[in-house]
Amino acid sequence: MQELEFTLEKEFIELNKLLKILSLVESGGQANSLITEGLVRYNGEVDTRKRLKLRKGDKIEFAETLIRIC
Repeated sequence: MQELEFTLEKEFIELNKLLKILSLVESGGQANSLITEGLVRYNGEVDTRKRLKLRKGDKIEFAETLIRIC
């Protein structure tokens, strides 16, 4: 599994925006679809909230990639 670290510049980032910024999806619409299909794990659990606010310490798993929020 590939591991990435994402450093927050603000208090939080929304899940769908994170996937798009990291180029793990082609568009925000694709990110929203994949999230609602249950293909993203938030701190080890499936979460279907597209605008989930991610903060320091959170972990996201998507497409064989682990993203650590710093």
